[in-house]
Amino acid sequence: MPCSNKLLLRKISLVFFLVFTTCIIHAQNTQNPRDLSYMTSGGKLNPLQAIMDIRHYTLALDVDIPNRSIRGSAEIDIILSKSTDTLLFDLVHLLTVTKIKVNDKAVNFLQKDDKIYISSATNFAPGKQKVFIEYGGEPPVAVRPPWNGGFTWTKDANGNPWVVINCQMEGGKIYFPCKDHPSDEPNEGVELKITVPKGLVVAGPGLLQGVTTKNDKSTYHWKTNYTISNYCVIFNVAKYRVFTKNYTTVAGNTVPMQFYLLEEDTAAAQHAFDIKERDTRVLEKYFGEYPWVKEKIGLAEVSNPGMEHQTMITYGDKFKYQKVGGQDYSANLFHEYAHEWWANKVTNKDWAHMWIQEGIATYAEALCFREMGGEEAYNQLIFAHQRSVKNRKPMVQGDEVTEAVTYAGGDIYAKGSCFMHTLRYVLGDEIFFPTLKKLATDPAYTYDNFVTTADVEQLFSKQYGKDLKPLFDFYLRTTDVLDFTVKQTAFHTWSIKQNNFFMQLPVDITTDAGTQRMVIEKDGISVTSKTPPMVDASGHYLKKILFQ
Repeated sequence: MPCSNKLLLRKISLVFFLVFTTCIIHAQNTQNPRDLSYMTSGGKLNPLQAIMDIRHYTLALDVDIPNRSIRGSAEIDIILSKSTDTLLFDLVHLLTVTKIKVNDKAVNFLQKDDKIYISSATNFAPGKQKVFIEYGGEPPVAVRPPWNGGFTWTKDANGNPWVVINCQMEGGKIYFPCKDHPSDEPNEGVELKITVPKGLVVAGPGLLQGVTTKNDKSTYHWKTNYTISNYCVIFNVAKYRVFTKNYTTVAGNTVPMQFYLLEEDTAAAQHAFDIKERDTRVLEKYFGEYPWVKEKIGLAEVSNPGMEHQTMITYGDKFKYQKVGGQDYSANLFHEYAHEWWANKVTNKDWAHMWIQEGIATYAEALCFREMGGEEAYNQLIFAHQRSVKNRKPMVQGDEVTEAVTYAGGDIYAKGSCFMHTLRYVLGDEIFFPTLKKLATDPAYTYDNFVTTADVEQLFSKQYGKDLKPLFDFYLRTTDVLDFTVKQTAFHTWSIKQNNFFMQLPVDITTDAGTQRMVIEKDGISVTSKTPPMVDASGHYLKKILFQ
C-alpha cells in the first residue's frame, strides 16, 4: 500500500518565482481536479522541509456527513534547525486554507499544487514554532481503498452513516496539513478532536480522552503520545459498539484490547478476542512485547480490506476464517496486526526500503503458521510466497524513491518473506531468530529511530560474523535468482555449479546417501550419487536448476 509527498522550491515571495522555479511534481489533471492518481509519498526530501522537525499535531475537525466535507484546524508544533523565510506543508488542493498563524500571529501564505507556502519578511527563527492552519472543504473520495485512498462515505447494513479513511498511498495530506514524508514523524504524538453527529462513534489512535456532547453533536478526543506515521493519523466513524478485554503482555504489562464493531457483527467479538490474543502471543514470541502497551490493542471495522493504523488497525472481512492446524486464522487480521511491529514500531526511513515493513510482516504470517501447524504448515506458506514472486523489478530500486515506485514492483510482500526464509537457513535458527527479535526490540531500530536496508544488513552481518551484503544486494537490488547447473561428468559422478556465484552459500545437496549441507565454491563441486542429485530440495532459495 502507498502514501504521499512532493518536492518543490526555495521561496514564496513572488508567484512569478514559483512558476519558473524548477520543481519535481506530477502534473495535476486539469480536466478533473479530483483525480489524485498522480499522488504518492516519498522521494527526495524538499530542503524547506528537511529543516523542520515535526513534534506534534492537533487536529480539530467537524465532519459534515450529508455534505461529505470537513472543516476545522490543524495545530503543528515544529522545531526549525535554522532560519528560513518559508515554511512548507503539504495539503491536497481540494481543501482550502482560510487562515494561518505562526506563534499566534497572522502570516501570509500561498496554497498551490498540494502545498502551503508560509512566508515571513523577517524570517522564522531556529527553534520551536507553533503553526495554526484553519481549513476545510470536500476531501478526496477513495477510488479503491485502501490502495487508492481518501474518504469512503457509506452506510452499514442498518442504514447508519459509516465514514472510513485510508491514506497510505496519498499520505496524510489528503485531509490534514503536514510534512508528508516518511523520514519525519511527530515525536510527541498526535491529538484528534473529531466532531460527528450525536449517536455516531469515532475510532482513533491512542487512548480516548473523553467525549463531549452538545446539542446534536459529539466530539471525540483521541490522543497518542507515541511517534506515529502520517498515514496512521486517521479516524473512522460509524455506529460502533465498543468491546473491551484486558490482555497481559509477555512482559507482564496489562493493555486493553478494544474492538470497534458494527452492531450487525457484535456476535463475532468474543471469538475475535480469542484470535487476537493468540496472534499477540505468536508475535510477542518472535518480535518482543506488544509495542504500544501504554495505550491499547485496537481494531475498527471498516468497509474495505484492513490497514495497519497504529493502535487501531482496521479490518473488513466480516470475521471469515481459514483453518490452519485445526485453528481459525485470518490473514487480513494477522498481517495488519504484524505491522504494529513492522511498520509502526520498526519504520523505514525511505519508501525505498518498504520491503522491511511489508516483507517481514508477510514472513510473520509464516511464523504464525509454524506455531499453529508446525514446520510443514510454515513450509507450505513459504512455498506459496515463492510461487507468487514476479521478479519484475528489484525490491530496492535506489534511495529516496516514492512509495508508488516501490509498490509497483509488487514483490516487497512475497519476495521479502522469501528473503527472510533464506536468511533463516543461511544463519541457522540459533542466530536468525534472536537477530530478528533484536531488530524489533533494540532502541537503535525502533520508535523514533528509522531504518534502511543497510541498517538491517549490518545487524545481520554482525550477528552472523560474516559479510552478508552480497546476499542482501542479490535478493533486494536485482531480479536474479540462484542459477545452478547439474551435469553428469562420469558414471555416478556429478558436477554442481552456481553460475551467478557472488558469495559462498550453504546449500542442501541430496544424493542417494541422503541430504548434506554443503558449500558450493566458485568453480563448483563434484558429488557421487547413483541417482541425479537434488539441489535445495526443501526450497530455501529462489532458484532455477538446469540438468545437463
